[in-house]
Amino acid sequence: MLRYLIAVTEDLFSPAILLGMLTAYVSLAWGKRGLRTLAWGSGLGFAAAVWMAYMKNATSKIDTGGWNLRIFALSLLALAAFWILSIRPLRARLGTAGTWAVPVCAGALAFTFLFYALPNDLAYPFTFSLNGESVFSTAFFYRLTGWLLGILLAVLAYFAVSRCAARLETRLVSVLLNAVLLINGAHQASKILQTLLTRRIIPPRHPLYHSLFVIARYTSNYSGYFLYAAMLATVSIPVALWVRSFRSKEPYDNPAQHRKIRASWRSARRWASLMAACFLMGTLNVTVVSAIQNRPVELSPAEEFETIGDNLYVPLERLEDGHLHRFEYTTPNGVGVRFILIKKPNSSSYGVGLDACEICGATGYYERKGQIVCKLCDVVMNINTIGFKGGCNPMVIDYSVEGGYIVIPTYTLIDHEKTFQ
Repeated sequence: MLRYLIAVTEDLFSPAILLGMLTAYVSLAWGKRGLRTLAWGSGLGFAAAVWMAYMKNATSKIDTGGWNLRIFALSLLALAAFWILSIRPLRARLGTAGTWAVPVCAGALAFTFLFYALPNDLAYPFTFSLNGESVFSTAFFYRLTGWLLGILLAVLAYFAVSRCAARLETRLVSVLLNAVLLINGAHQASKILQTLLTRRIIPPRHPLYHSLFVIARYTSNYSGYFLYAAMLATVSIPVALWVRSFRSKEPYDNPAQHRKIRASWRSARRWASLMAACFLMGTLNVTVVSAIQNRPVELSPAEEFETIGDNLYVPLERLEDGHLHRFEYTTPNGVGVRFILIKKPNSSSYGVGLDACEICGATGYYERKGQIVCKLCDVVMNINTIGFKGGCNPMVIDYSVEGGYIVIPTYTLIDHEKTFQ
């Protein structure tokens, strides 16, 4: 649950702030014309994101890095055009076209924000049942809940930011919007640089390669700071609304007008409170909650077993408790190969496999509240399928049950040395 809540927050919170500020600005500066254009851009961006999510998960035709480069390039071009065309004398020279120029650029920016941010999040529900779990399982429900909460937080943040910013002066909103756009542009430029270096489009022999690599590494390691900067740039909005709501001295002619003014400022305070609450939740999700979710899980220590000839022997009575038992065999090459054993619930059979899987490697499994969980991807295993190939299940090894022991030949462990190296 927390994994998807954090992932969606990291992906969508910054675009929600950007779209909220864009909506407020075009509403104040361009009215219904700007809002219609922005709606068209957002709708096309959402449709493109749905298409991209499908292509990524149903086909192998999508080069994600290549597409991201195109999206970032288009976004930076739209940003440059937005800033240039915001110059009033230049826009006046364009005549009728000038009245549409800035809203069209705003729509293009909205298109790129959604086209880049949404595909992965739209595809997450298709990864909830990687291990063949039913859609009615508790694990599926928890993941779906985390995903929905993340989306809900982003949607609330968008409405709160747009409603709050729309109550401020156009000039102030323009300044804050440009600050957020500058932060996002810097973030996108850093991702372009990372992709160019990763794909060796900028080769190691380039004279600036080392300096560019340092910049790319720093911006990658501290990418969350761009989100913090966007929130910091706009956190003054709810503060300003709260202060103004109590200092307001708007004139009124009768009690009805007074009540209407007071109701308007109460509404402003509610939206300001919601915006502040969303910012607080977003910050907690990517800091405290993320730290809790990603705290290292210590694997249980390896237990002892008997070695006779070329076989390992584990007594069945040790597995009667139904808990996960971990063992480690050191091969002649000095490689520690871990394997796990567990008695299957309501059965006389046993789950036997390596403490590794083909998807996540040798990160291992651990027991959490009676469930066997992959340490890397947090997928919950169906204990009854341990010992069978597929999904995130432990890799299968040869074994037999003889004379009250599970017998594992050493060759089947030696064959998997590379997995644990």
